Amino acid sequence: MWFLTLITWLAMILQIFLVTLAIAAALFYLAELIEEYTMITRSLLKIMLIISCIIYGGLWIFEGFPFTMVVLGLFTNVVEFGLLRSFPFIQMSSPNFILTVALVLVNHYFAFQYFSGVYYSFSEIMAYFTLCLWVIPFTFFISLSAGDNVLPSTMQPLLSESSDHDVLSHYMSKGKKKRSVLLTCAEGFKNMIFPSRAKRF
Repeated sequence: MWFLTLITWLAMILQIFLVTLAIAAALFYLAELIEEYTMITRSLLKIMLIISCIIYGGLWIFEGFPFTMVVLGLFTNVVEFGLLRSFPFIQMSSPNFILTVALVLVNHYFAFQYFSGVYYSFSEIMAYFTLCLWVIPFTFFISLSAGDNVLPSTMQPLLSESSDHDVLSHYMSKGKKKRSVLLTCAEGFKNMIFPSRAKRF
């Protein structure tokens, strides 16, 4: 009996490791795709925000979700629309980004409060969390690295306010752009697991 229990625990540890590895690989791949196709990602985010607004309307009309919860979700979508104006250049210190993070947390609080008092099946709760609360913020999160590797343009906000500092000189003075923390960690993890596949210079 104890031997089968030991094997079960070993299998669970292996499964957790493989799932973690798969998630890390998927995050790395998605971040690379978003860096490669920033304009398509921007269009997809816009479509996802519109669909999310429609879902909120349907939840209020057909399912009787609380008006406060629906309005808060719609307001979060409006703030996230503001992030699309400068996409893929998202500054984590901007008021729009900070407000988005705060609203996502507040939305989670209201959702947990509502679902703890009203019975829904687990799949219905997961559908709400996935489509209304997780997909769009997650896409913005993995898009944070997309602005690092885009060529400079007049759309990119300058870090310097001086008028004699044009886009090209600013880009050249910064040297090689650093990759985001997400991509650096994912690439380091990949090189640790598969050292023979690391690029050689």
